[in-house]
Amino acid sequence: MPTLTRWFLRLGLLYLLAGLTVGVGMAFRVEWMPLRPVYLHLLLVGWITQLIFGVAHWMFPRASREQPRGREARGWTILGLLNAGLLLRVLVEPFAPDAGGGWLLALSGALQLGAALLFAIHIWPRTAAR
Repeated sequence: MPTLTRWFLRLGLLYLLAGLTVGVGMAFRVEWMPLRPVYLHLLLVGWITQLIFGVAHWMFPRASREQPRGREARGWTILGLLNAGLLLRVLVEPFAPDAGGGWLLALSGALQLGAALLFAIHIWPRTAAR
């Protein structure tokens, strides 16, 4: 398994644990309910999306003999953008309405969107018919 895939999967598992922790907290403490968007992002972007990106990077057909998984630096950039956007969202979301942090939420979304677009560019050649 490639190192990049291992990082996607490990981080995804950490986000799963964090998301479930927030979910349990919401179940027992009504004060935690404003964290619902954080909970959803931890599970959907942090866990599921990273799991998909990591497994796709590993399992999709080879791009070429020289670079079987495409440009490795691009994959690390995707990992960095996705996690930077997610962590920014997790840190800002609970305080954004009160602190005027809407632009930080927009930045977090732009980072995550950038990661998704770059992933599509990265994986597209590996989906082409031979």
